[in-house]
Amino acid sequence: MSAEYMIIIHEPEWDPSVLPAARIEADLAGHRAFQAAVREAGHRITAGVPLRPQSEAVRIRPSDAGPVFTDGPFGETREVVTGFYVFTADSPEQARELAAMVPTGGWLDLHPVLDMQAARPVDA
Repeated sequence: MSAEYMIIIHEPEWDPSVLPAARIEADLAGHRAFQAAVREAGHRITAGVPLRPQSEAVRIRPSDAGPVFTDGPFGETREVVTGFYVFTADSPEQARELAAMVPTGGWLDLHPVLDMQAARPVDA
């Protein structure tokens, strides 16, 4: 039985308007290869998008006085989350193998997604 996994892509912030076309095409080819490998393995991508620049993001922190909103960019790190995928795989090993295909100039975090149906308590 397959399970869902989430890949979070961390890398230096990028701006497609200043990258050479060859670099963009190479990155897109890597993403297409990952997407094709998931399909060829009999699985599917249930979500996945690139994110807009960090300067357009908002951080929201709860507080007793209400939420505190801070506009990006956030200076704590030079690497940011630039996108994500949610996909299915038969096993953690298969998820690792597929996730390793995603191109990045930084690193990837792979998380198993909690199956909320399975996590629900059984009514007594």
